[in-house]
Amino acid sequence: MPTAKLLFTPGPLTTSATVKGAMLRDAGSRDRDFLQTVREIRERLLAIGGAPFPNPADQYECVPMQGSGTFAIESVISSAIPRNGKLLVLVNGAYGRRMAQMTRIHGIETETLDTPENRKISPEAVAERLAPPRGITHVAVVHCETTTGLLNPVEAIGAVVKQADAVYIVDAMSSFGAIPLNLAAARIDFLISSANKCIEGVPGFGFVLARRGRILEAKGQARTLSLDLHAQWAGFESDGQFRFTPPTHALLAFRQALHELEAEGGVAGRAARYRTNHAVLVRGMAKLGFQTYLAPEDQSYIITAFRYPEHPRFQFDDFYGRLSESGFIIYPGKLTSEACFRIGTIGRLSPTDIDALLAAIRRVLREMGVSRGVRAAR
Repeated sequence: MPTAKLLFTPGPLTTSATVKGAMLRDAGSRDRDFLQTVREIRERLLAIGGAPFPNPADQYECVPMQGSGTFAIESVISSAIPRNGKLLVLVNGAYGRRMAQMTRIHGIETETLDTPENRKISPEAVAERLAPPRGITHVAVVHCETTTGLLNPVEAIGAVVKQADAVYIVDAMSSFGAIPLNLAAARIDFLISSANKCIEGVPGFGFVLARRGRILEAKGQARTLSLDLHAQWAGFESDGQFRFTPPTHALLAFRQALHELEAEGGVAGRAARYRTNHAVLVRGMAKLGFQTYLAPEDQSYIITAFRYPEHPRFQFDDFYGRLSESGFIIYPGKLTSEACFRIGTIGRLSPTDIDALLAAIRRVLREMGVSRGVRAAR
């Protein structure tokens, strides 16, 4: 059996033994106990978003959706926007661009507000773009843009979107469960995240937290069968079941992960550990000569982009491979303009694990002949 490796990625990520152990039994998709598990998950996710269950008619519902987080995002994009709607996508990284790609495939009228990958989305620029007569009905943004680890000001943007009477869609894939966010306070209509991110479950499903009224508006608007958000919600409301085969084992693991989140002190407790992981990482990488891509005030504690060293012997594939052989998985870069790699500080990781990674990086650089005179490429 292969040796387990630590994942310093934005997901899938390292999970606890007990989360993995929760999958060591089978569950019937229509069994009463399993349906209770699904109900519990839906209620707990709403509570994390500040919308405890049950809630008033104008508040939020949780809709799990089979597939990766991207599937859940596409379920919202393809269901929530009517045929005569127009979407503004706020782009400062690869995942904003992915949402715009979805809209083109579905034939949705779309504008993008493009911002450099090292800069936050400006609420003022959003307000300017939303001014009449552009006819924008929906706005979508990525909370933590994992291209770089940049954190966009979703609360301030939400106020602008609300003032323009538009529908607000937030991709909180890499932030939900670790960065405090209140759905109503941020004026969010649809929030999307995934099981295998900061809640520390395993891949298999995403979920949408949405205003009930917005879900009802989506009836009959879906451009796909399996990603029909309203139909998925209506199925849960009818009999508590997924419309199609659910990822039973991933859901069992996720329930355990939610209990472990609560035991750690909820979002605040998890944020504290991730923040410490990030601080240890950045401090240690600076000592090794690496520079972060983002300014500290724009950087989240989820994942960090580091510039390649300006050294002729540094080859990322070699660097990555040597670390992998040592039991540490990092992440390639995804920037369009600069050569960077990324290191995540989420998942079942501790500062001790970060120290172990830093020691491995120091050793690998020495083996590659890059240990002296490391200087970040500009």
